[in-house]
Amino acid sequence: MKIISFGIAKEITGDLFTDFDAGPHPVSVAELKTRLFTQFPALGKLATLSVAVNSKYAGNEIMINSQDEVALIPPVSGG
Repeated sequence: MKIISFGIAKEITGDLFTDFDAGPHPVSVAELKTRLFTQFPALGKLATLSVAVNSKYAGNEIMINSQDEVALIPPVSGG
Protein backbone atom coordinates (compact mmCIF):
# COMPACT_ATOMS: atom_id res chain seq x y z
CA MET A 1 0.00 0.00 0.00
CA LYS A 2 1.10 3.56 -0.52
CA ILE A 3 1.55 5.65 2.62
CA ILE A 4 1.80 9.42 2.47
CA SER A 5 3.44 11.06 5.47
CA PHE A 6 2.94 14.70 6.43
CA GLY A 7 4.81 17.03 8.78
CA ILE A 8 7.03 15.37 11.35
CA ALA A 9 5.86 11.94 10.14
CA LYS A 10 7.56 12.70 6.81
CA GLU A 11 10.79 13.55 8.63
CA ILE A 12 10.57 10.30 10.63
CA THR A 13 9.88 8.04 7.64
CA GLY A 14 12.38 9.90 5.49
CA ASP A 15 10.08 10.46 2.53
CA LEU A 16 6.69 11.80 1.53
CA PHE A 17 5.70 8.46 -0.02
CA THR A 18 6.42 5.05 1.47
CA ASP A 19 5.47 1.69 -0.03
CA PHE A 20 4.42 -0.61 2.79
CA ASP A 21 3.84 -4.33 2.37
CA ALA A 22 1.07 -5.26 4.78
CA GLY A 23 0.68 -8.73 3.29
CA PRO A 24 -2.05 -10.31 1.18
CA HIS A 25 -4.90 -9.75 3.64
CA PRO A 26 -6.51 -6.53 4.88
CA VAL A 27 -5.13 -5.10 8.12
CA SER A 28 -6.74 -2.76 10.60
CA VAL A 29 -5.48 0.77 11.14
CA ALA A 30 -4.44 -0.36 14.64
CA GLU A 31 -2.33 -3.21 13.19
CA LEU A 32 -0.79 -0.89 10.60
CA LYS A 33 0.18 1.56 13.35
CA THR A 34 1.76 -1.23 15.38
CA ARG A 35 3.83 -2.32 12.38
CA LEU A 36 4.82 1.25 11.55
CA PHE A 37 5.83 1.93 15.17
CA THR A 38 8.10 -1.13 14.96
CA GLN A 39 9.68 0.05 11.70
CA PHE A 40 9.78 3.75 12.73
CA PRO A 41 9.90 3.87 16.57
CA ALA A 42 9.80 7.69 16.63
CA LEU A 43 6.27 7.60 15.18
CA GLY A 44 5.11 5.89 18.37
CA LYS A 45 6.46 8.77 20.43
CA LEU A 46 4.18 11.35 18.80
CA ALA A 47 1.38 12.68 21.02
CA THR A 48 -1.15 11.62 18.38
CA LEU A 49 -1.04 10.18 14.89
CA SER A 50 -4.20 10.37 12.82
CA VAL A 51 -4.66 8.09 9.84
CA ALA A 52 -6.71 8.76 6.73
CA VAL A 53 -7.65 5.99 4.31
CA ASN A 54 -8.57 7.07 0.80
CA SER A 55 -8.82 10.71 1.96
CA LYS A 56 -11.14 9.99 4.94
CA TYR A 57 -10.09 9.94 8.58
CA ALA A 58 -10.12 6.36 9.83
CA GLY A 59 -10.45 4.89 13.31
CA ASN A 60 -8.34 1.99 14.55
CA GLU A 61 -11.00 -0.56 13.56
CA ILE A 62 -11.08 0.37 9.85
CA MET A 63 -9.65 -2.31 7.57
CA ILE A 64 -7.07 -1.35 4.92
CA ASN A 65 -6.41 -3.20 1.67
CA SER A 66 -3.14 -3.21 -0.26
CA GLN A 67 -4.57 -0.90 -2.94
CA ASP A 68 -5.73 1.78 -0.45
CA GLU A 69 -3.96 5.09 -0.03
CA VAL A 70 -3.07 5.80 3.59
CA ALA A 71 -2.03 9.19 5.01
CA LEU A 72 -0.21 9.67 8.31
CA ILE A 73 -1.24 12.96 9.89
CA PRO A 74 0.78 14.00 12.94
CA PRO A 75 -0.29 16.65 15.46
CA VAL A 76 -0.26 20.14 13.99
CA SER A 77 0.25 23.45 15.66
CA GLY A 78 0.09 26.93 14.36
CA GLY A 79 -0.45 30.45 15.26
